Amino acid sequence: MTAAVARKVVVSGDVQGVFFRASLGREARRAGATGWVRNRRDGSVEAHLEGTPDAVAELVLWCRSGPAYASVRDLDVTTTEPEGFDDFAIR
Repeated sequence: MTAAVARKVVVSGDVQGVFFRASLGREARRAGATGWVRNRRDGSVEAHLEGTPDAVAELVLWCRSGPAYASVRDLDVTTTEPEGFDDFAIR
């Protein structure tokens, strides 16, 4: 089995109120990834993504554009340690 990797992602732009969190949750579950996503007070969306390297890379790529009504201006990706989540939570 491939070791899990994790990335912290902060997505800036018009990303709140456009189903970004729900859409990312659906994409994460489809890819077999775990972690969480939440809105931040500054208007950005923050996520902790973990899973296989391919699954996490696919989700990071998805975050560069997001769902149909999102307008992503910036994406900050940081490598972090997997925490062993069982599911993907929308916070």
